[in-house]
This record gives sequence, structure tokens and C-alpha cells, in this order.
Amino acid sequence: MPIAYTEERNFTQDQVQRLFRSVGWVSGEYPQQLHKALMGSSTVISAWDDGRLVGLVRALDDGAMLAYVHYVLVDPEYQGRGIAGHMVEMIKDKYRDYFYVEVMPEESRNASFYRKHGFSVMEDGVAMQTVNPDW
Repeated sequence: MPIAYTEERNFTQDQVQRLFRSVGWVSGEYPQQLHKALMGSSTVISAWDDGRLVGLVRALDDGAMLAYVHYVLVDPEYQGRGIAGHMVEMIKDKYRDYFYVEVMPEESRNASFYRKHGFSVMEDGVAMQTVNPDW
């Protein structure tokens, strides 16, 4: 059966937690907050194999000029099948009229994936964040 892609947010908290844990992301340890964050996001595209959630991309946007791609993840059992690339291209198509579509890979080893999909390193840019110590 081919992978199905949708913007419908019909995933459960348990499905999301399983996917995020499959890639070792700490977000998976906070299933209620994670599910709430995804439900409140501007765009979520999910990939499904029958009834199994196997991939997800999320974007946050300002409604006119700028969209940030925040999550791109695929279950390790499904990696290497072009799922992540397809979802990124869907995001780029959705935001084709925006001035910027930005991504901040948390691991430099993922930069080549994004380059392959038309992203480039910002001149003189640097990624920054603050983490709430109460989490």
C-alpha cells in the first residue's frame, strides 16, 4: 500500500508519542504538550502507512510572509523511502507565495537533506534558543 499524506490532524496522542520516540526526540516524553502543540500549529502534514503514523512535518507561519519548518521526522523503519523529502516539498508548495520558508536543523548532519530540497545556509546566520529549565 502506498504512503498516504494528509493535512488532516487525525492522529492521536499515542500515535504522535510513538513516532517521536522512534527517532529519540525528547518531545515524545511530553505527549500531552506535544499533541496540543501540533494541534495548534499552522500546518501539519502527516504520512501514513495504512493506519500507522510514519512521518510528520510541522510549520509555523505568520499568515503572509514567513513560515518556519519546525519538525521533519520519519519512523526509522520507513526512512530512505523519500517520505521526508515528499513532505518538505508539500510544505514548500503550500508556502510558495511566502517570501521566506526557513528551517533550523538541530543537527548539522541534516543540512545536506535540506540543501537537496532547495534550502541554503543563511549568510552570517546563527541558530539560537533558550530552554525552560522547568521542563
